[in-house]
Formats: sequence, structure tokens, C-alpha cells
Amino acid sequence: MSTRKVIILTASYGEGHNSAARALHAAFAEHPGVNVEMIDLFAEMAPRLDRFSRNAYIRLINAAPNVWSRVYRWLDRSDRAPLLFRLLGRHRRALGRLLQAKQPDAICCTYPVYPWLLQQLRSEGTQVPPLYTVITDALSINSLWYRAPSDKWFVTDPDSAGILHQAGIAQSKIHVSGFPVSLAFADRAASLRPPAPGGSQPRRILYMINSRRSDALAIAQSLMFRPDWDVTVTAGRDPVLKRRLEEMARRAPANVQVLGWTTRVPELLMTHHVIISKAGGATTQESINALCPMVVSQIVPGQEEGNWEFMRRNGSGAFADTPAGITQTLDGMFANDGEIWRTWHANLQRIARPAAARDIASHVLMSCHSSPPVIAR
Repeated sequence: MSTRKVIILTASYGEGHNSAARALHAAFAEHPGVNVEMIDLFAEMAPRLDRFSRNAYIRLINAAPNVWSRVYRWLDRSDRAPLLFRLLGRHRRALGRLLQAKQPDAICCTYPVYPWLLQQLRSEGTQVPPLYTVITDALSINSLWYRAPSDKWFVTDPDSAGILHQAGIAQSKIHVSGFPVSLAFADRAASLRPPAPGGSQPRRILYMINSRRSDALAIAQSLMFRPDWDVTVTAGRDPVLKRRLEEMARRAPANVQVLGWTTRVPELLMTHHVIISKAGGATTQESINALCPMVVSQIVPGQEEGNWEFMRRNGSGAFADTPAGITQTLDGMFANDGEIWRTWHANLQRIARPAAARDIASHVLMSCHSSPPVIAR
């Protein structure tokens, strides 16, 4: 029996890369005769170093965002930045062995380092299959995503496609697919809707805490003060924060549900009127495809600036980074029978692409038909 082999290369530096990879994996797996595998080479090669570097990255963007901003700009503009990838010799050799062992028909990358490693392998004589780069940022796209060659780039929106074209990428190599979010958004059940934001119906507010615990507690307390709001707060993998939030919830006038790490994010987004969170790539795009307007409470300089700008341009959310500013924004959104909310919701319907993962998978597999299949053993 013939089969098609696809490898998805990802990394855990920001949840957007892994979120996109998981959605792509599910979309490829829907096709009969397709063998798909998701690989995080950085985690597999050196798990302790990977955890340390990821934690250092999170600390940097929270404690010294201006420093990260300068690093991000340098990576974007410097001709010397790609030389850093020469230091990843072990990763390059491991990737070469992986290609030799798996012999995939296609590679999808959701992390921008891999195309550079594959370019190095080509220069050493390694045969590399067609490469498809799935860009997980919008508008403020670091040039590392497209300075290394790829057979095609998938982007979130037409404006992002224009950025690549202006940088010299042929339009035929750019495809506006949207961000590959969970297939749950495309397969949304009719029951997964928040109530109309008017009358006596409670306003359903989702607060997803990503970082900055002291700020998070102050914001959560302001949300819990309102008896006419149903508030869901997610604390991630921080048990101390979760306990603090549960203590606050017991004394709160609002109806409050506190969650730790959860796999129910698509369901939560689709059943709440609004989400409050930082402008991460995955969170922003999931809120768009859930048709759940977003109040952005934090923007990491660099990649997240474009995510917020995308929402701002399309009139689908607001920025507020203080407890008072957030509650005032929510009051304004729900005023006049939810007039602003209804506008934002309608705008989200215009830009949502919940089937992006299936679109990308179909494009990649269509291209595989032009080359001989791998014979499964």
C-alpha cells in the first residue's frame, strides 16, 4: 500500500508554534493513506536545556520587554543573525538523520529556525523534500521566517501576504490560509454560543492568565466584583496562583469558575462573550475563530504587536492593561444592548478562517501528487 509521509517541525518557544502544529497534525490525519508525525527537535535533543531556555525566554519578555524588543529587531534586520544557527550543529545533524530515516514526502515548519537548518543540509548535499513554512505571526513578521528558502509560505491574512511579497517572495509561493487553529472551531456545534448580550442574561467573561501574577490578581479581583458577570479564570500550570484565585472567588459577588491547565480552551472561547489575555499568536487567532472579541491586556514587543494590530485594523477588540481600564472597556462593550460587542462579533465573522489547518493540509498533499509516493513497508 502506498502512503504519503508528512513531518511537522515545531518548537515550544511560544505556544503558537505547538498549537499550529497540533492543528495541522489533526488535519493531515483526516486524510486516508497519510502518515503524519509532529516533532519538536529542540525538546528531543536536549530536554533540560529546552526547558531552561523556554523559561528564560518567558522571564525576559515579562521582566525586560524592551530588551527582548531590541533582540527581536536585531534578529529581523541583521544579516549576521542567521549565523547563530550555525551553532546548532547537533540539531542539524539530527535533522539530517531524521530525514534519512523517515524519508518524508513533505515537511511543514511552524518554527522559523528549521528552514535555516534545512538550507544548511541542502548545501551539504542532503536531499530535502518540499518544505512548507506556516507563519504563526501576523503583520509584525520577523524576516527570519522568509529569508531562508521554502517551497511555499502560509500566512494569516492578506496584509501579511503583502509584507512577504514586498520582501521579494513571489506571490505564487504565498498562500493566505489563516492560522491553523484546532479543528473544533471549524466543527463548531450550534450549541456552542454565548447568550445574546442583552437584557438580564449574564455577561460571560473569560480571563486567561499568561504571566505577571501580581497584575493578574488585581485584574481578576476587578472582574469578580460585578454580580451581573459570569467570570471564568484560567491559571495555567501555576497551582499557587490557582489557590489564590479560588480564595478570591469564594468572597466574590460574581459567579466565578477558576480553572488550572485545561484542554477546554476552544469550548470556553466559543461560549464566552469576551476574552481578556495577552496578544499571543495562538490566543489571538483562537479568539478570532471562536468569534469571541478580545480585550488585550499585554503585548510582548515584536511578534505580538502585529497580532494586536491585526485585531485593531479589523475592529474586533480593544487594548486595556489596567483593572480599571479593562472593566471600563467591558462596560462600554456591553452598553446599549451590546452594540459594540455585536459590531466586533460581526467583524470577526468576516476575518475568521476556522478551517485553515485543513486548507494547508490539502495544499501540501496536492503538491505531493506531483512526486512518487513512498511505499509503506
